[in-house]
Amino acid sequence: MTRVVFLLVPDVHLLDLAGPAQGFATVEGYELHYVAEQEEIPTAQGVPLRATTTWPALGPDDLVIVPGWRSPRLVGTGRLDPSTLRRLVDHRAAGGVVASVCAGADALGRAGLLDGRRCTTHHELQEHLARRYPKAIVVRDVLYVVDDRVVTSAGIASGIDLALHLVAVRHGPAVAARVAREMVVYARRNGDEQQASAMLRHRAHLSDVVHRVQDVIDARFADRLSLADLAAASGVSERTLTRLFGRATGTTPLRYQQLLRAERAEHLIGHGSTVDAAARAVGFQDARMLRRLRARQ
Repeated sequence: MTRVVFLLVPDVHLLDLAGPAQGFATVEGYELHYVAEQEEIPTAQGVPLRATTTWPALGPDDLVIVPGWRSPRLVGTGRLDPSTLRRLVDHRAAGGVVASVCAGADALGRAGLLDGRRCTTHHELQEHLARRYPKAIVVRDVLYVVDDRVVTSAGIASGIDLALHLVAVRHGPAVAARVAREMVVYARRNGDEQQASAMLRHRAHLSDVVHRVQDVIDARFADRLSLADLAAASGVSERTLTRLFGRATGTTPLRYQQLLRAERAEHLIGHGSTVDAAARAVGFQDARMLRRLRARQ
């Protein structure tokens, strides 16, 4: 049995823990352990958890994962004894993998495991992490980073991506895909995909008209959508739609559609599709426009 030890810190985020725990619990051959420096652990969501204070014996095939905790800032949060941090160092030195979700990267930083390594964390904590650990190479706006048996992820839902990646490395992509399906995960994402999708990046506005148009584009991004069709769906003129869309999102309906197509194409390419096949799948007539968008980005 492969052991997966989750090191729990007070105010731990439930999804930072539950996401990867569910992923490994779905695969046969894994034994999950929940370890902390105290038996009862308060969570950020208010549900207390019970943990053991005794670490199991670990070998090189085992994993240690530090889920994130509530941390508007990293300084003064997630306290761990030096002896606990030493366990992280020793496990990696013995050939094991040490991983973190969200603010859990701070524990790895305190242990010295981020020095000289690429790493990431939640986008709201990236600058904090870079300032606290200047020897670390903080990679912005990605889902997870793997560097010499130290794996860090952005947090919350990306903890699932991290777990699926580790399952794929150990058991192959088919097993990881089966786990993703069982967890009803829409897509298994690569680590270098952005933390916020194009859809989310352009939805932070209060225009009902623009949201209605975006709903149409989101659902039919691979179709040929004319400005006239979108204007009719929103109940305004083409000129008014162009003005409202630009004011709310900073871009045009066509450009927004292209961003969605390019993002989906990148996902397909990251999972083995050719550029030509990905371009056709997302609605481009050929790969030239996709190549131009990729070069521009």
